[in-house]
Amino acid sequence: MNHQPETSNFESIVRKSFAKQSMMMHLGAEIYNVSPSSVEIRLPHRYERLQQHGLFHGGATTAILDTAVGYAPYSLFKPDEETLTVEYKVNFLAPVLGDQLVARAQVVKLGKNLSVTRGEAYAIKDG
Repeated sequence: MNHQPETSNFESIVRKSFAKQSMMMHLGAEIYNVSPSSVEIRLPHRYERLQQHGLFHGGATTAILDTAVGYAPYSLFKPDEETLTVEYKVNFLAPVLGDQLVARAQVVKLGKNLSVTRGEAYAIKDG
């Protein structure tokens, strides 16, 4: 879908809001790419983000995924509007082992009160 943002400075609004996310700062997550209706967040590999098998922890995975799916529709909002996640479901299809964890989100349906966003998380290994 080709959604148009309500403001031309949508990227700076998203990045400014993301900078206030103390959980993302605590994890060391970085907002990597922002475009209208799409956001990508990355989390570099570090020991503190892993579970007992050396894989990215599911909590770290879902934290950046939740944030990405929230900011994707937010990129289309008016500057004074906000977003909150009301529901999400995650299916882990494979172990996440790599140098970086990536969460990408894309708006599927933009609504006045409720939007639907699809997100995917995967690892990048060796670049």
